Amino acid sequence: MSGLVRPSSAQNWVGSQGSSSGLIVKRTIRVDIPVDSYPNYNFVGRLLGPRGNSLKRVEANTECRVLIRGRGSIKDPTREEMMRGKPGYEHLNEPLHILVEAELPVEIVDARLMQAREILEDLLKPVDESQDFYKKQQLRELAMLNGTLREEGSPMSGSVSPFQNNSLGMKRAKTRG
Repeated sequence: MSGLVRPSSAQNWVGSQGSSSGLIVKRTIRVDIPVDSYPNYNFVGRLLGPRGNSLKRVEANTECRVLIRGRGSIKDPTREEMMRGKPGYEHLNEPLHILVEAELPVEIVDARLMQAREILEDLLKPVDESQDFYKKQQLRELAMLNGTLREEGSPMSGSVSPFQNNSLGMKRAKTRG
């Protein structure tokens, strides 16, 4: 592994650790999101990140499943209202929260859940935008995914206009006035 820490599947963990009892347990913890204290803060966007990648990274690093539940967990308020009261959507009547699930060997399940809780609670601390390094990283990642990232110092490296830097040498049709 050469010094890199990689999340491994539960099967690999059981196979490599002779001390494991082999007992896999499923546990769930709830982490409340402080929407009452910070009603205008975009907690869901901060947790999800670009295309859900921030949440996927938390899941990959902790081997836990992270679910955003409660009022405001569905992006479209109209759809959320339609789903409220339907089977499987009872959580929409509760305040916004996170469920963290882990199905892992009994020896490590609690440590992984606590690791996930610590990461998530850290992300749930509102930060002033001018000091929010995490959000700057997310916006940079989004620009890279969209192909619009402009490196500082390079003029217009991420040009979006189809008419600038036209590599095909085509010219726009001239119009007579």
